[in-house]
Amino acid sequence: METSGYHLPVLLQEVIDLLQIRPNGTYVDATFGGGGHSRAILEKLGPEGRLIVFDQDEDAYANRIQDERVTFVQQNFRHLQRFLRLHKATPDGILADLGVSSHQFDTGARGFSTRFDGPLDMRMDNRGDKTAADILKKYPEKQLQLLFQEFGEVTNAKTLAQTIVSQRKSNTLRTINEFKSMIQPVVKGNPAKYLAQVFQALRIEVNDEMGALKDLLTQSAEVLQPDGLLAIITFHSLEDRLVKNFMKNGAFETPDDQNFLAETPPKVFSLVTKKPVTATDTELKNNSRSRSAKLRVAKKL
Repeated sequence: METSGYHLPVLLQEVIDLLQIRPNGTYVDATFGGGGHSRAILEKLGPEGRLIVFDQDEDAYANRIQDERVTFVQQNFRHLQRFLRLHKATPDGILADLGVSSHQFDTGARGFSTRFDGPLDMRMDNRGDKTAADILKKYPEKQLQLLFQEFGEVTNAKTLAQTIVSQRKSNTLRTINEFKSMIQPVVKGNPAKYLAQVFQALRIEVNDEMGALKDLLTQSAEVLQPDGLLAIITFHSLEDRLVKNFMKNGAFETPDDQNFLAETPPKVFSLVTKKPVTATDTELKNNSRSRSAKLRVAKKL
């Protein structure tokens, strides 16, 4: 399977340059996807180099690279520390590209995209128990409202939650089109943008993406070699805020936040990129999905 057909890796050259790959080093690609970033890392590695890749998606596993330097871990990256210990690896660099792959968006049966009809699934790991349909059918109104507010920044989250709760008893809520029809009367503004925000919120909840990202960041600080590099590509503000705060402060909140720790946590990283790296005009022309990508890199102290 060709990488370009599966998923076009964003900020590829910037990632490779900033990771400063050593030929005999050990590296982790925490989000293998179509393998674009992994293949570029392998090109920089010598015979003694090592690459450990994580991806919970069975489609990504089917796309894996046959190379004796590569170890594929078919798990969520939140299990980073456990599996690196199992494989006796202390990485010199870790990369995570947090975007949903083009392949996932373009496969209607996965339920990620508003463009196709299909099951209300949205699981990145098909072994998971909770689907988007389960959330829509079972979550109480207040929980749905907070979900759409926080993860989707949906302007009328309360009205949307009320509509779902009032309509779900008489709606099977099995497919994307059924759901879109049910909430159509309360869609505000640009329908495509509104639905994208709603679907984003559901996807984040189904896959516990924020919890997994916190686990990844915390464990990266534990497993990296001293002076090891952590590179994270985010695609929306919630992710970017967590990454920025952790790299800068060693915590997920800032000192101004109400729930910031009373004692200042020790710094774990020094910033390599003071501001996020974004796509060039050339990349934006070739890959519109790169427009919201932000790359931050930090070095372990």
